[in-house]
Amino acid sequence: MLLGAGLVLLGIFYLGFLSLKINFPSVILYILFGIVLVDLLYHNEILHFASEIGIVLLFFLLGLEFSVSRLGKIAKKVWSSGLLDVFLSLGVSMLIAVAFGMDLFSAFVIGGIAYATSSSITAKLLDDKSRMANTETEFMLAILIFEDLVAPIVVAIIIGISSGESFAVSDFSMLIAKIVGLGALAIILGKTVFKHFDKLLDKIDDEDFKIALLVGLAVSFGGLAIFLGLSEVLGAFLAGMMLADIRKIERVEQTVAPIKDLMLPLFFVYFGTTIQLGNGVPMAVFVIVLLVWSIIAKVLVGVIGGRWYGLSKKVSLRAGLSLCARGEFSVVIASIATGPIKIIGGIYIIVAAFIGMVLFDQAPKIANRIYPAKKKSKKDLKLPS
Repeated sequence: MLLGAGLVLLGIFYLGFLSLKINFPSVILYILFGIVLVDLLYHNEILHFASEIGIVLLFFLLGLEFSVSRLGKIAKKVWSSGLLDVFLSLGVSMLIAVAFGMDLFSAFVIGGIAYATSSSITAKLLDDKSRMANTETEFMLAILIFEDLVAPIVVAIIIGISSGESFAVSDFSMLIAKIVGLGALAIILGKTVFKHFDKLLDKIDDEDFKIALLVGLAVSFGGLAIFLGLSEVLGAFLAGMMLADIRKIERVEQTVAPIKDLMLPLFFVYFGTTIQLGNGVPMAVFVIVLLVWSIIAKVLVGVIGGRWYGLSKKVSLRAGLSLCARGEFSVVIASIATGPIKIIGGIYIIVAAFIGMVLFDQAPKIANRIYPAKKKSKKDLKLPS
């Protein structure tokens, strides 16, 4: 088991190094690595536990970026475009799944998988392609932030529904009440107990103790969320929000990030081990239709939502074409699914991530072809006689 763990980590190193060389998302390579090793690592409890720690720390660090005041500003500016994204990417995808004969819960899972753009892939491509200063980047990042807020709630609802044999309206109300209550607890603790948390960090010289404290907070709040029948992802996100207002937040990030960087690839490898392709691709026509619609949906979010945001037609189209890649949130939601839905989700994520990368790269060219730059007309100047 120890030898196997070491070889998996070495494989992760090689694939991460390879992804830099070929300019391909490491997330996809990790999932494919897990699919290849499915017979060796399937139901490996150590790998599963390590992957849970990785995903918890990812959302803990994500929560650090969202103070209550920042959440309010983002919601005020991008709420209309964000809700359009929820309707098109999640809602219509659900309707397509129902049209193909799926029950409502399976359709909701499919909608969740098709909903969120990959923040990690999109941010990396923005940096690699030198588009951080582009006009559309602020709008794209606002959409990503909106999705990062909605997706943990979607995960919590899916877990709440899947945990019981039946799910009535009262159960849904109780689930929402738990989410609101956990969020309120995080805000109260952030404003009281953790208000001067930075002073405590200043007193801790030993980095080992600091790691234990911060990782312990993230994992404990994630565990509390599971205890309440919610998602550890939501709990970890709220744990990060508790500390979002402290000074020098980068000290927390610098302490936790190395542990996250070690553990997170294991989550994607573990997800790959849960995808068994022995019987081929189930519902292949549905997968193709879902892929086509999910691309159209994101382009519409850019074209329509971008205009609402104040962007030009050309810049809005460029933004929409750059939001098509799916990644970490889709993997989290697909990991909750079982049977054919999990296989469909895995195949969809891999293909959507690849198509999203291609469209991101070609977005400026496509936008320029559809909305070519107007040539300045040359005026005939008549010289006075």
